[in-house]
Amino acid sequence: MNLILLFEEDFISSDIVRLSGRRQQHIREIHRAGEGDTLCVGLAGGDIGHGQILNLKDRLVEMRVSFERQPPPKLPLTLVLALPRPKALKRILIAATSLGVEEIHLIHSWRVEKSFWHSDLLKPEALQEPLILGLEQAKDTHLPSIELHRLFKPFAQDILPGLSANSQRLVAHPVAESPCPRNVGERTTLAIGPEGGFLPYEVELLAAAGFKPVHCGPRILRVETAVPALISRLS
Repeated sequence: MNLILLFEEDFISSDIVRLSGRRQQHIREIHRAGEGDTLCVGLAGGDIGHGQILNLKDRLVEMRVSFERQPPPKLPLTLVLALPRPKALKRILIAATSLGVEEIHLIHSWRVEKSFWHSDLLKPEALQEPLILGLEQAKDTHLPSIELHRLFKPFAQDILPGLSANSQRLVAHPVAESPCPRNVGERTTLAIGPEGGFLPYEVELLAAAGFKPVHCGPRILRVETAVPALISRLS
């Protein structure tokens, strides 16, 4: 991790934190840090700074911390993503968070297997883990919001128009005529379908909500490749 992400419950005084579990193990085994060393830290939802290690004992790490700068700004991007396979979901969430996506909506579509919605990875605590890993990678502190929508048509007709209001609206579609734009400065809502893409009927519903079909080139990409490729292109 490039940043040790801290939470309010880690503080034992106003400027001292005590860490255990994965973070203290990473400090010991990956950073190979010792008492007196200084590491980059960030307060969840707050600023970034430094933490000086005071004690390393009994599988605990105590650090004195200070914060002096803001994290990198979020992208003005909302990602609407057909729920991918559970094995790919974690990697996609890490990538999207690392790239600065502000808001993520996981949705159902015809090509999404219903069994995916029963995965333990969709439990709140499991969903938070890859988001934290993405923040630690990118030296960010603000978790993206994430919501689940199990019915496509009600989402596309009732929720999506308001969700995407005042933004450029794009839907990734392999057979679209227009390429995905580059270096977009305005707020954007990007919809990406499952492996195989959205059905024509689903694309029509998205088009009715103002979404323009775009492609990212002649190659057909897996979802876990298309997500970072399209986000990088837009940003």
